[in-house]
Amino acid sequence: MQVLARVSSFNPFSTFFSHSVPVCTNLYKPQKYFKKRSLSCLMAVSPTVRTMPLKFEVLGRCNHARASKLTLPHFECQTPLFMPVGTQGTIKGLTTSQLEDIGCHIILGNTYHLELRPGSELIDELGGLHNFMNWPRALLTDSGGFQMVSLLHLADITEKGVTFQSPVDGKPMLLTPEESIQIQNRIGADIIMALDDVVKTTITGPRVEEAMYRTIRWIDRCIAAHKRPDEQNLFGIVQGGLDPDLRDICVKELVKRNLPGYVIQHYYSCNSYQWMCKPICTFVSNRHNDEIFQRCVRGLGTVRSLLFSYLTCPVPNAAILSIGASEFYSMCELCIINNPIYQGGEEKNSFWRVVAQCTAALPDDKPRYVMGVGYPLDIVVCSALGADMFDCVYPTRTARFGTALVPEGLLKLKHKVMASDMCPIDPECTCMVCKKYTRAYIHSLVTKDAMGSQLVSYHNLSYMMRLSRDLHMSIIKGCFPEFVCGFLKKMFPKGDIPEWVCDAMEVACIDISTCCFPSND
Repeated sequence: MQVLARVSSFNPFSTFFSHSVPVCTNLYKPQKYFKKRSLSCLMAVSPTVRTMPLKFEVLGRCNHARASKLTLPHFECQTPLFMPVGTQGTIKGLTTSQLEDIGCHIILGNTYHLELRPGSELIDELGGLHNFMNWPRALLTDSGGFQMVSLLHLADITEKGVTFQSPVDGKPMLLTPEESIQIQNRIGADIIMALDDVVKTTITGPRVEEAMYRTIRWIDRCIAAHKRPDEQNLFGIVQGGLDPDLRDICVKELVKRNLPGYVIQHYYSCNSYQWMCKPICTFVSNRHNDEIFQRCVRGLGTVRSLLFSYLTCPVPNAAILSIGASEFYSMCELCIINNPIYQGGEEKNSFWRVVAQCTAALPDDKPRYVMGVGYPLDIVVCSALGADMFDCVYPTRTARFGTALVPEGLLKLKHKVMASDMCPIDPECTCMVCKKYTRAYIHSLVTKDAMGSQLVSYHNLSYMMRLSRDLHMSIIKGCFPEFVCGFLKKMFPKGDIPEWVCDAMEVACIDISTCCFPSND
């Protein structure tokens, strides 16, 4: 039996709507609907295109870790690889020339945000996102599904797709797998994502199984809708929550479809802002059951209104007096965004085990992409486990709050002690910022001038690109274990390395006994 999803068009977001999309019902246990599709077309060369859309060549190995060359239509990349997030076709505060200078290979764009503004049809008319943003290297776009569920009011996932309220007038809108692919085809990124059924990893039981099977059904719809397989590489997303059996099923089904690459989805939260103001974090966390707060979490545009309603509370009053209202609101918003209650809440111990399981089961000749990983420590661990690609807003988001990434961890440039510090952010860093500016100068900017966040963003992304290059070269040269030990010694000089890191490295066959005295953190 088939039903038709009919939703009237609505400008300026009409491309988000499904028009008469056939949808199969009764597919909760869909084994009988699984069709082993031959996706040779994904890798076939069109008569007018002389290069394949993706070529993946492993150049070196160290146990599970691998250094590879990833050739895409617009650029030849090296892995392990970190990809900064340019939500609407831009990294805040940085030009594309600057991103080239620091060695960025791929930028990630958000399909949902690009469709809202400026719109995929306009981008297509202007020659695609590469031309639109003047970026000659590779691009990757997500499916838009995560933003639907995480940012918007009353998102609902059915077999048809993701239904959500319009951010403009509150009317219902529908994003189907077909629409997601059509939008991404118009945007024109080198790598595009299949729409998946998003489930937080704190959820267990039938909903996780339902989401996993639906994700597999949707990948077939995405494959059928993909009109540019000789120019764009469609990656499938491994779902299954924290259930190893469901993850195995999803991996096996995706591998049958012979996709160009695979994504390990986990929705682990980079809960990185607890250091900012613990009373604020406590204040925010204590209101996670509040109905108004729940609405705020689903749509962050109301965060200031929510906080105004709490101004009679002593904690926010004290915080506002000490740091200023604008800074307080921004901190609270970040605490909300990064609170594990709302971003999956997956603990690191579960996180690395999911990555290890999936990398071991996925094909050796295809790239493995772990979404949402931006902590340097997490990237080193995932690389040791066999992952190749990573993305996160963390380096640039934390930069906008005056925090720099250094080998020892974090350098908080807003602290008063930085006011007279004439050292560069990182004496060993060769980026433009560390060559030209002091901590004292940047401290004077980060609280008053947008230039401060731009300089720290430049440094943080330079750090991430250098980390990627160091990972790649250490594997090529056969000294990856030594690199890992050196990295950990700088970050944990007392040897108090978290136990989950030691466990992960043991599975990765990397001996860190000389620098590891596990803590329980």
